Parts: sequence; structure tokens; C-alpha cells
Amino acid sequence: MEYGIAYLSIIPVRNEPTDKSEMVTQILFGEYFSILEKNNGWCLVHLFYDDYEGWIDEKMCYYITSTIYKKLCLDSSFVSHETVNVIQRAKKETPFMIVSGSTLPFYNSENKSFNIDDEQFYFYGDISESKEDDIRSAIEDSALNYVDTPYLWGGRTPFGIDCSGFTQIVYKLNGIKIPRDASKQVELGKEVSFIEKSKPGDLAFFDDEEGNIIHVGVILNGKKIIHASGKVRVDLIDHQGIFNNEIKKYTHRLRVIKQIL
Repeated sequence: MEYGIAYLSIIPVRNEPTDKSEMVTQILFGEYFSILEKNNGWCLVHLFYDDYEGWIDEKMCYYITSTIYKKLCLDSSFVSHETVNVIQRAKKETPFMIVSGSTLPFYNSENKSFNIDDEQFYFYGDISESKEDDIRSAIEDSALNYVDTPYLWGGRTPFGIDCSGFTQIVYKLNGIKIPRDASKQVELGKEVSFIEKSKPGDLAFFDDEEGNIIHVGVILNGKKIIHASGKVRVDLIDHQGIFNNEIKKYTHRLRVIKQIL
């Protein structure tokens, strides 16, 4: 078995081993994976963070040893919080940009540095971790930072994101690991019987005519929801679903609200 880590800001993960295939998710800087298969310059990877699988261009793969991979799996990694963060390679003068939600493996808070393999990086951005007593307000704050981010199928960044990528990253920023897809996220937590009993930070799920979960968003204060639909936006929500006040109609049918926190 071979292993790798994201040594670039963002690595697209595709459904099939070709650039023409749809992007199903993205690997952010510092996230690591095992390599299940190789095919004509492509690697089928299994992401440690959320067990997602897909194909990446082998040219974007930075290989690490099994020893480093096992250490990473045990590491309580720090996560970058600012929309765009600048890190500095110790051996190069050129700064390197990463996005919020990136992982900083083996981060040393005393000298503001971390290592990938034998290369040292310096990071001076925000890595503050939320406390349990303010986790809901922290999730609200994290979510609102993504307002007006354009919708991008498979996206997980402030420059393009889909609905479940949005909820996953917002939770990741606050130290909570959830699956990549809405159909898996809905399996977590405790069902909230009435929308009036929901709290900020809860996840609301929406279905289609066949009952398939097709959308997810984060509950906010004031009977509102923030979700990625065209862009990350704040709308009204009630027992029927999401009401878009701009077009004066419901856009998503509520299936269930789950309390994960």
C-alpha cells in the first residue's frame, strides 16, 4: 500500500481516471490518503478524513511513507480558519496560499511551524479552537464567513462549494468530523421532532419526490438557514422547507432536522 498527502492548496478528486470526469470532492492542503490503485497516471485514493474515494492526477500526489501516514492518523491536526492563509516554506522565499479548512499536520504552536515529510512550514494565521460552551455560535460564525461563495459541485473551499461540502467544512473548522455527502450526514445524530426545537448549528436535510436526500444546510437563529444553492445564502425555513424571499417561493422540501452537537 502507498500513501500520500495534499501538498497543493486544492486537489480535485474525480469520479473516473480522466480530466473529463466530474469532480466529486476536493482534497485540501494537509489532508492525507491511501492509494488503492493506479491507472495510466491516475491514483484511486481513499481519504482518511471522511473515507471518500475517487481519482486524482498522480502528478498532484506527494508520497509519504507508511510510518508518517500512521503518525498522521493519530495526530490531532490543527485546521486553518481564515478564508485564505499564507504559509511559508522554510527552504523557499515564495509564500504559499491555502484555504480555510486546510490541515496543519504536527503543528507546533510554540514556533508556529509544522512539517510535511522533511520540509518545514511556518503558519501565523488563526487556528483557534472552539470551546464546548460556544460551539453553536462558533459554527454560525464559521458558516456566515462563506456567504456568497459560488456553488460548485464537489467543492469544499471559499471559492466554490456544494451543500454537503459546506456543512462538512463548517463542522471541520470547529473540530467535528462528519461524512462528505448529505446522504451519509443524515444518518448521524438525533432527530429534532419540531423545527421550533432546533438550535443553531443543527443540520436540516431535504429530499426529492422519491424521498432521496438531495440537500443539507445549517440552522441559524431566527428561523433561518444557511446553505449552498447557487451560492451560499441565508433563507427562511419552516416546517415545509426553505423559503426564498427573493423569488417568494419554497425551493427545498424539509425531510428532517438532526442534532449532531
